[in-house]
Parts: sequence; C-alpha cells; structure tokens
Amino acid sequence: MTRKLCTGNYAAGHTLAAAGEANRDARGCAGGAYPITPQTEIIEYLRGAAFTKGRIVPVESEHSAMGVCIGASITGARAFTASSSNGLAYMAENVFAAGYYRLPIVLIAVNRTLGPPWNIWVDQGDSLALRDAPWIQFYTESHQDLVDTILLAFRVAEDPRVLLPAMVAMDGFLTSHTQMVVDLPDQQKVDAYLPPCSVPQRLRHDRPATFGGLTWPRETQHHRHEIEEAMQRVPAVLSEAIDEFERVFGRRPAGAIVADETSDAEMVLIATNTMAATLRGVVRQRRSRGERAGMIRIKQFRPFPRQELLRAVGNAKKVGVLDRNHSPGSGGIFWTEVAATLRERPDLVVQDYIVGIGGGDVTPALLSDIADDLGARAESTEPLWKEVAV
Repeated sequence: MTRKLCTGNYAAGHTLAAAGEANRDARGCAGGAYPITPQTEIIEYLRGAAFTKGRIVPVESEHSAMGVCIGASITGARAFTASSSNGLAYMAENVFAAGYYRLPIVLIAVNRTLGPPWNIWVDQGDSLALRDAPWIQFYTESHQDLVDTILLAFRVAEDPRVLLPAMVAMDGFLTSHTQMVVDLPDQQKVDAYLPPCSVPQRLRHDRPATFGGLTWPRETQHHRHEIEEAMQRVPAVLSEAIDEFERVFGRRPAGAIVADETSDAEMVLIATNTMAATLRGVVRQRRSRGERAGMIRIKQFRPFPRQELLRAVGNAKKVGVLDRNHSPGSGGIFWTEVAATLRERPDLVVQDYIVGIGGGDVTPALLSDIADDLGARAESTEPLWKEVAV
C-alpha cells in the first residue's frame, strides 16, 4: 500500500487504473471518457494512465462513454468510466443496456444535483434515478471506503455467479475534491486480488452470436428473472470478496451496511455517504449523555440489504432515515426502501427526513435537531424537509 494525501477523484482514478492494468494478461481494459463537474479529474487521471493493454477513449457525450464500455466489455475487456448528474441522465439508455447485456462494467457516480436549475453540488438524485436499472449500487462514506469499494465492485460484478455492472457513488466535492490520507492499492496486490476478467457471453470469431435482438414476452420474463436471481446472489459473493480483500490487503472493508451502537438502541438513524460520518459524531455525543441512540450506514443500495437491515434495527422503537434525495410525490428514496423492509414491524415509528438537497449543509446541529424530533415522536408523518436556517 502507498499512503498518500489525495482527493477522492484522484483515489478513484488510481484504483480504476490499477484494476484495468491488472487485466493485462487477459483481454486488457478500456473505457469511455467524457468530463463533467465534479467528476472530471477521474477521467483526466485515466487518460494519463499508461496501460500495458488498454485504452481510454475520448468521446463526444456520456451516452457514448457508456457505449465504449459496452463495446469493450462485450469483447471481454475490463471496462469502466465515471460520470455525474445530467451526464448520468444522458447515459441512462446505455446504462440499462449494459445491465441487460449482463456486462460487468464499473461506473463511478460522483453525486451531483440534477438540473435545471443548474447546481454543481451534491445530492443523490442522479444515481438513484437509475435505481431500477439492473446494476449493483454502492454508496461510500470516505476516500478509503471509496478505494476499497471500487475493488470490491470489480470482484463482485465479474464473478460468474453475478455478471452484473456495478455503480460506486461518492459525494460530489465533499469526497471528490477534498483531500484525505488514503492507502492506495499497489499494483501487485490488485493483481493478486482481481482474477482475469472473463465475460462468458463475449463476442468470438469462432462462435458468432447476435446481441440485442427481438425477443418474445416469455424470453424477456425469463431474462429479467435471471437478473433477479443474480442480484440475490450478490450478498454471498460480496461476503467472499470482503474475506479475500482482508487476506490480500490486511484490512477489512465495510459490508452492505454498517451498524453502530444498535444492539441496545431505542432510536436508530439511517444515513449514507458523508452524512454517515457526521451522524456518527452526533450518535456518540448522545451516547455519552446516556441516550440509547444508534445509527446504520447503508452502503449497498442494490440489491437492497433487507435482512441485514432488519437485524441491525433490532429492538429499536424509532427509526429515522436521512435522505439526500427526493422522489417528487413520494419522499426520500432510501426511506421508501427502509419502510418497505420494516413493514412487518407495526410497533416502529419510521420517519423520513429530507436533508442536504442541492448541496445544503448537513451539520451536527441539524442532525441533533432531527434526533430530538425523532425522540419526541409518537407516530410518523409525511416526509419532513429539514434545512439549515438561512
């Protein structure tokens, strides 16, 4: 490992490049490159990488960037790219295509508010707009969590029991542009961790095939069911990937969820990405005052970790969900998943709090106010919008 003070974008670019180079003795690597704030530095890093067998292709749009990844992966190469905000929205058609082709592409989503009106700061509406695409989705709290999760994503996506693309999300600017000391993976260890990428359905001269042809309803239903079965295998494959990561790198990365102080908690707050780091400090402060508060960080959004979440909530009576996203007419997107997961617990108060939309600050004071509100509640209401006072 190389310890380095660097931005999240630098860490992501380094890790993607190492993963691509690790496939040099197989069919190499490739990706499409199109810049968009706050993701641009990742693409700049990849464009400067010297691959033994690989190429990063500059293109005219995000749609084409994913098209390059599809073309590379369908010929058996390890494929990856990055995007944000309206770039992800423009890429959406090919995002779905990559998933339905069962291609193990890895995409870094640097979360940024969708426009118009134009806003370059963080919320999760861009990646979560793709929640129904057949992609694994991870949300990362820190620079180190980002690095580790990218490697896990390749390992899980390329596993023959899964063969689905994976999206790794980080907060725009809060992670992408700030600097932290990170253990960057050495090429030798990445080589040891990532097996050669094998795409069994890849195009071959000796076995011609057609992709994307017309199918009848019965075939499409069967295809979608196979994708669901692959998703159901992700937790076991991820667990194995974490074990192997610890063996190779000597450090154990976080799994689908991370539960803190929940074993005896009466009140549990749920968060993702950098909000979780702020929330952890608030929970510890309340614990020091004798309050039985706990927290859960959801790292894996697809497939949604229902059983893990149920176990982590335990005997708590109140659950609050912090959503840095908004589905108009519905509320927070993580909250809808949590509420569906906890539907068999009528004794629970499950309250949604929409925070930090458009890059608004999520401060300890704001989270303490939310904890006070949740603690005083006897029942849940419609999602509450919480803002820092202007």
